[in-house]
Amino acid sequence: MQVVSISSLKGGVGKTSVTMGLASAALAAGLPTLVVDLDPHADASTGLGVRPGGGTDIGRLLKNARRADVQESAVPSGWLSRVPAGATGARGPVLDVAFGGAFSGIYDRPDLGVRDLRRLRTLLGKTSRYALVLVDCPPSLNGLTRMAWTASNKVLLVAEPSLFSVAGTERALRALQLFRREFAPDLTTAGVVANRYRPASAEQRYRLEEMRSMFGDKLLSPVVPEQADWQQIQGAAYPVHQWPGDAARQAAGHFDELLRGLTDSGGRRNRLARAGQTTA
Repeated sequence: MQVVSISSLKGGVGKTSVTMGLASAALAAGLPTLVVDLDPHADASTGLGVRPGGGTDIGRLLKNARRADVQESAVPSGWLSRVPAGATGARGPVLDVAFGGAFSGIYDRPDLGVRDLRRLRTLLGKTSRYALVLVDCPPSLNGLTRMAWTASNKVLLVAEPSLFSVAGTERALRALQLFRREFAPDLTTAGVVANRYRPASAEQRYRLEEMRSMFGDKLLSPVVPEQADWQQIQGAAYPVHQWPGDAARQAAGHFDELLRGLTDSGGRRNRLARAGQTTA
């Protein structure tokens, strides 16, 4: 089971949008997936069409991590009704959500101890249903993000090509290095996704080149462009792979490629080699 935290230090860069794009790609690929919505605002849960009803939110699952069962408490994404019958194989699609809520905010503090940092890892360690777990983190380095990192194999950082976002991503990479040294030696950096790129903007073109210079091969390909109808797709609680139009198909292709890079350790190296580049 691959556990990937999607993180940023700055709000508004489309971190949750990237989480949802990857979830859509996983659904289209037939990859059994769990999305853990650790952000107390629970935007990913809303965008994934969750109707929690009498379910148990992730905050309360974390509080009772030793006894709780995330597989039993997770709810199916509303996206499943959008997928054509038989599109993901005979077993049917699996896209579950450990839905978010304000209660998880009790753990989003800077002084979280080691025992609390292990709560999500304990919770996820009791399930074998999923091939992929995507953790949507709050836009901070407080307790919930560090809890997610403790439970993860990889951290994917999301940045917009803008001054403050690029600076925040550089700080996040440094913080990740320190965290790995102290708490999670096996944790790896999946890379940095440049999101909401507007090629018509001279400032964004400049910042994208700055990101290439600063982050080197940690900057993932493809760059994800700004999509005009993204808000409409999210508001309708639709997977981007099922949304009509050329722009949505192109966006879906970008997320397919990013997902392959996350789940296939050799995939990105092969793409760079085909482009005549080398990795360190």
